[in-house]
Amino acid sequence: MKLYHLKHVPWLDSQLLYHALPRVGMEGLFILAPAQPYVCIGYHQDLQQEVDLEYCRERDIPVFRREVGGGAVYLDGNQLFYQLVLHKSNPLSHGDKATFYQRMLQPVADTYADLGVPAHYRPINDIVTTDCRKISGNGAAEIGDYVILVGNLIADFDYETMVHVLRVPDVKFRDKVFKTMRENLTTVKRETGRLPTWDEMAQPLLQRFAQVLGALEPAELPQEVRQQAQALEGPFLSREWLFKKGRVQPGRAVKIAEGVNVTQRMHKAAGGLLRATVELKGDQLASVSLSGDFFCYPHDAIAELEAALQGAKVHELGGLLKAFYTSGRAETPGVTADDWLKVLLP
Repeated sequence: MKLYHLKHVPWLDSQLLYHALPRVGMEGLFILAPAQPYVCIGYHQDLQQEVDLEYCRERDIPVFRREVGGGAVYLDGNQLFYQLVLHKSNPLSHGDKATFYQRMLQPVADTYADLGVPAHYRPINDIVTTDCRKISGNGAAEIGDYVILVGNLIADFDYETMVHVLRVPDVKFRDKVFKTMRENLTTVKRETGRLPTWDEMAQPLLQRFAQVLGALEPAELPQEVRQQAQALEGPFLSREWLFKKGRVQPGRAVKIAEGVNVTQRMHKAAGGLLRATVELKGDQLASVSLSGDFFCYPHDAIAELEAALQGAKVHELGGLLKAFYTSGRAETPGVTADDWLKVLLP
C-alpha cells in the first residue's frame, strides 16, 4: 500500500488529493493536515442551510463540499487526517459499510490508546473514549470503483469557531450546541493534558494501519495525481457545486456524535408559533426548551411541561403530553398535544 505522508498541506490539497487518487486508478493512504482552517460540508447538505457564510467570509474561512456524506465540520491543523483509497476488488474493502468501518477504525482506536487515551470503536463510524465522548470523526464513500475512508485524530479542537461557522436560528440554540459539543466531543489535549506532536500521532497510527493494510510504502505523490487534483479545482470550487441543493430539513439539526443531536423545530399551530430545542441522546430527550408566541395559562406551566418531558423516551411523548393536558394543569388556546408532537418528534 502506497503511503503519502504529506504532513501540513494547502487546505484545498487536503480534500482534492483523495478525490483525485481514485480518478487516476490508484490505491493509497494519505496522512496530512490542512495548513489553513476551512469548513467542509457533506455531499448531501444544503450549504446555505448549514453554514453561516457571512461569518466565514468575514474571517476568510474557505468552504468546500466533499463527495463523502455526513455533516458540516470545521477543520484545522490541530487535526491529523487519514484518507484511505481502496479498490472495490481489494478484500479489505469487502463487506457492508458497518463491517468496513469496524475493520478500518480499530487501528484508529488502538492509536488513541497508544497516545494515553483509552478508546474504542462505536458503530457506525465513531471512535469514543471510555466515558463515551467522541474523539474522531469518520466517513466513507464510493468514487467510481474505489471505496474511500476519511477520518481524523483530534489533537485539539476549536469549539468556539465550530459553533459559529454553523448556521443556527438564534443565540440560545448556538449556546446549546456549544455546551453539548463540549460535553460529547473531546480531544487528546483534554484527555491527557498536553498537545501531542505530529510524530507522536503519526507514528503509532501508521504502525496500527500497517497491521491491517500490510506494509506501507512511503512514496512521492505521482505527478498525474497532482495534475488531476488541479483539474478538479474548478469544478469543486464552482458555485454550482458548492450551492448544489441538498436535502432541506424543516428547523435545524446538528449532529454532535453518533446518537447525540441538538435539534430545533417549529410548527405553526392555530394558537401561535411553537418552537422546541431538544438535545436527543439515542431515543431519550436529554433536555427540552419550549418557546413561541402562543398563550399559556398559567404562564409558568410550560416550565412544568419541559420538566415532564426531560429524560423521556421518544415513544413516551404522546402519553406524557396527553396526560399533561388531561390533568387540567394548563390551558394553551389553539395549541394541542398533537401540535407539540410535531416539534418534538425527530
